[in-house]
Amino acid sequence: MLDRDISRRRFLTGSALVAGGAFGVPLLGACDASSGGDSSGGGKTVTLTVMYKNNELTKEHIADFEAKHPGIKISFIEYDETRLNAMLASNEPPDFVRAPAVGSAASNAQGLTTALDPYLDKSAVLKKDNLMAVNESFRWDGTRTGQGPYYGITKDWSQDATLWYNRALFEQAKIPPLSTTEPISYDELLEIAKKLTKKSGGKTQVYGLGVEWAWGLSSPIFMMILQQGGQVYNADLTETDMTTPEARRAIQWYVDFGQAGVGPTTLDPAPDGADLSLFLAKRMAITQDGYWYGGNFVKESEEIKNSVAMAPAPVMGDKRISPTYVGWGAMIPAKARHKDEAWKLMEYFMAGPPSEERAKSGWGLPGLKSQLSLLPQDLPYQKQAYQTTQAELSHVAQLPDSPYITGGGWLPVLDKHITRAIKKEITVDAAGKAITDEINKLLKQGKDQIG
Repeated sequence: MLDRDISRRRFLTGSALVAGGAFGVPLLGACDASSGGDSSGGGKTVTLTVMYKNNELTKEHIADFEAKHPGIKISFIEYDETRLNAMLASNEPPDFVRAPAVGSAASNAQGLTTALDPYLDKSAVLKKDNLMAVNESFRWDGTRTGQGPYYGITKDWSQDATLWYNRALFEQAKIPPLSTTEPISYDELLEIAKKLTKKSGGKTQVYGLGVEWAWGLSSPIFMMILQQGGQVYNADLTETDMTTPEARRAIQWYVDFGQAGVGPTTLDPAPDGADLSLFLAKRMAITQDGYWYGGNFVKESEEIKNSVAMAPAPVMGDKRISPTYVGWGAMIPAKARHKDEAWKLMEYFMAGPPSEERAKSGWGLPGLKSQLSLLPQDLPYQKQAYQTTQAELSHVAQLPDSPYITGGGWLPVLDKHITRAIKKEITVDAAGKAITDEINKLLKQGKDQIG
């Protein structure tokens, strides 16, 4: 599926780039969702233009697909947001494109993508009732996600707020390990992180908790707000209010986290922008990452494999939800020339051998319910993670997705003002007000551009 290192999942950064790039830039007039594409006919060979990552759709996959579909040849382009944006704007898009489920509202609202229901209704291998709930984020009814036609299919995903921890570091600190079945509260988690953190000579030797700060705070803050019964956007997704009690509590938690010095932040960044190296070096006790994170440990030492465990997503409030932050998959552009052939690749990639390989690898949950049983359970930590995940799936929920702004807009605004609050340059209330004002300006710009 993917190279087996952390780079496979700089997912929040990646989705933010998509949001601010190819799918976030209004391209009105560039693509019309009602326009069709031609298909192969008369025995002619069709060249299908595909933009994806070559460590996800590999040369071996392409060769296998072409062998099974002798009338189709693939012209592969390495995924690049800038190039994709230019291709969409020039009405010459690829036929098959890598795309995120969470964050797809912008492209769907602009008419850049093809509704897949006519294909799903006829498919023998991709059935709506077999799609995992993450695919709901690819749906769009003209006003919001989660309803209406499907505009993409997810290849793999995780409930990204779950926790991985090192039991050995808990034992050293004489702290009971986290429950693998019952969620901990965010307030309790921060208190435990303080006890696990070790400092010496003004330097942090062991971080108690990592939250993948560099990947962005919008998705976890959205989750915190929803868990308290709050709302991120107004009814038509054109405004936000980060001064509500629910939003204020979420922002306060991250300010407290930063001031406590229990994990990397913008003021104390992780050495490579991610938690993994610290976690593997036993310099981080807990990291907030999805099921996919377990793929990192398969080739590690027995000490690591015997120490790691997965816990449910923490909660803030009375409503337990555990969402995905992205959910990478694929879409077929509205102006694609070979939609029928692109759908054949969709079926192969999402339900054929590549999808089975992905599920068996443990580098994410499958997009299909029928493939959950393929997840690895050979190692004790894999079996434990599988059991935790099975229970966690009953709490999956969608994050709100406005077509007028995406992660690329939220990320720097949240980081800037939360960091200022950590430094005590402004209060939490002032941070919430500043975030609200800046995001609402961006939402208005997006609304004005899209119409």
